[in-house]
Amino acid sequence: MNFNNKTILITGGCSGIGKIMARKALERGVSRLIIWDINEEGLAKTKEEFSKFGKKIFTYRIDISNLDEIKINAQKVRTEVGKVDILINNAGIVVGKYFHEHTHEQIQKSMVINADAPMHITLEFLPEMMKENLGAICNIASSAGLISNPKMSVYAASKWAVNGWSDSLRLEMEQLNKKVSVTTIMPFYINTGMFDGVKSKLLPILDPEKTSERIIKAIEKETKMLAMPLPYWFIRFSQGILPLPFFDWVMKNIFGIYDTMKEFKGRG
Repeated sequence: MNFNNKTILITGGCSGIGKIMARKALERGVSRLIIWDINEEGLAKTKEEFSKFGKKIFTYRIDISNLDEIKINAQKVRTEVGKVDILINNAGIVVGKYFHEHTHEQIQKSMVINADAPMHITLEFLPEMMKENLGAICNIASSAGLISNPKMSVYAASKWAVNGWSDSLRLEMEQLNKKVSVTTIMPFYINTGMFDGVKSKLLPILDPEKTSERIIKAIEKETKMLAMPLPYWFIRFSQGILPLPFFDWVMKNIFGIYDTMKEFKGRG
């Protein structure tokens, strides 16, 4: 997928890797950048900051936990901008508590934003991509969708859902002979503030700039799945060959993954 002269929509594009990916898309020559975010002030600042690129930038204040808002804003995009060539489902939230400490509302909101919203948003723009027989969809999941982790039960559940849906969608596009690529991204913790307080024993906390570049390159190359820093095949292979008690021991004592969320603070 060549970004040049394409229209791209990024959810959660006012901060973190969403904003970095938006900048990188502009640097690669997209003609129209669409940002969906709940932060109205952030939208205005980002639009002003990116105006130096001389490209058309469209910002929409949206709460993606609200299906009606997704439908309304998707129609606005079709009317005001036109078809979307590249969609990056990036927006997400994390609570970071033991499961029994969650409220019903926190569970519902986490699942709606992290798992349901990407499906509803994609459903709004996928038919046009299929009609044009051209498009790219990138879903930012998480390595938490591969490896269970204490204090991440609901977040992990939402990302496991994204992993399963996203890769099934990829297979459907292939089966239907549609040139719509679907890329599933499964990163470890990224140093953006969303996971402030996490401690990693062995694996590095990912750099936002480098991570964003790898994601953009994965879309360009139409990569099917990208996990980082541990490759997808290594995680699945380890889960397949190791007895569960030994796998747990390795994740806890060698990689330290099961203790990463002990001092989690988040963005506060």
